[in-house]
Amino acid sequence: MQIERLVQMVFHIIKCEHITAKELADYFKVSTRTIYRDINTLTLAGIPIISSKGTGGGISLVEGFTIDKGLFSKEEQLHIYQGLQMLQATKYPNAEMALNKVGAIFRNIMEPQWLDIDFTFWGSDEKQKVKLSDLQYAIVNKHTISFYYYNSELQKADRIVEPLRLVFKSHAWYIVGYCQEKQAIRIFRLSRMKKIQVMPDTFVRSLPKDYSVSKCNEAVDLLSFKVKFSPEIAVRLFDEFKENEISVCEDGCYLVTFQYELSNWTFNRLLSYGKYVEILEPEIARSMLKEKALEIAKIYE
Repeated sequence: MQIERLVQMVFHIIKCEHITAKELADYFKVSTRTIYRDINTLTLAGIPIISSKGTGGGISLVEGFTIDKGLFSKEEQLHIYQGLQMLQATKYPNAEMALNKVGAIFRNIMEPQWLDIDFTFWGSDEKQKVKLSDLQYAIVNKHTISFYYYNSELQKADRIVEPLRLVFKSHAWYIVGYCQEKQAIRIFRLSRMKKIQVMPDTFVRSLPKDYSVSKCNEAVDLLSFKVKFSPEIAVRLFDEFKENEISVCEDGCYLVTFQYELSNWTFNRLLSYGKYVEILEPEIARSMLKEKALEIAKIYE
């Protein structure tokens, strides 16, 4: 649409300060004749555009012309720009266009490529990438979504959910929504949701005003663990545990205290530390990990 192109053109000229008609034509994928016609329209509308021909000529705005940004503090400008960069990094539709517009107003705030967000694991191909825009569409327009879900015990189940919020918590993204099977609000880890589809069905439900993520978790029995880690594995500890959970022993080992569910997920995580971990408490967890380690050893006998 011409109106949208005219608005974009003003912002692009502000950003570039000086640009040729050919460069504008290439950027907007139109002819130079269309660009000159647009420039004439903008001039008639009162935008102080200067167009000069010949060597060094081009299109620019009268010096000192800009769009008032005084309503925003420098910190607020930075937050706006960072937010748009996050949207651009997640491939959100039209985010780059908005980023260019705001970048033209808030000059010299930050280099544009400071952040890249990817929800997939290392080695994943493009087909596995989660489309954040699809989830955003489903939440805003209240469309149900369907997907396969794998719980902590690797049990697969079909789910149809009314998505209510996208949450980032404890190093992972989650969808909070009303599960039609459980008939209750549940939280689903995004990395365990496979083959997500936005359904044509809509809903009217909203999250309660006193919502918190902790209210969505299914009730589990947590046990207090006391675990000893060798120094060789220290680099992982500060990535995966809270600082106040870690203390250093006299022998250089690390003692970590935390609360976990007594489940296969817990033992699989602890086994990933190999010979560098020893459960001290509770005794039941110590015995269960020993049994699992012996089962593994039997495979190689």
